[in-house]
Amino acid sequence: MLKTRAKYHLGQIVRHRKHPFRGMVFDVDAIFSNTDEWYEAIPEESRPSKDQPFYHLLAENDQSYYVAYVSEQNLIAD
Repeated sequence: MLKTRAKYHLGQIVRHRKHPFRGMVFDVDAIFSNTDEWYEAIPEESRPSKDQPFYHLLAENDQSYYVAYVSEQNLIAD
């Protein structure tokens, strides 16, 4: 049985480690739950492991607001 505990909680503001955006967590998947097409579009050397929490974020950068799907390893608390 896989036991995964999310590091970030609903409503928490987080920042991406590599890209210039931050967002508010509005949903959490205990493990990867997006499409294989989405996953394969990430360059192999940057592809995160599927067996970690993934977060749905209402994200923002300097130009816009959007929904982002980000692995826990790529987030830090803001």
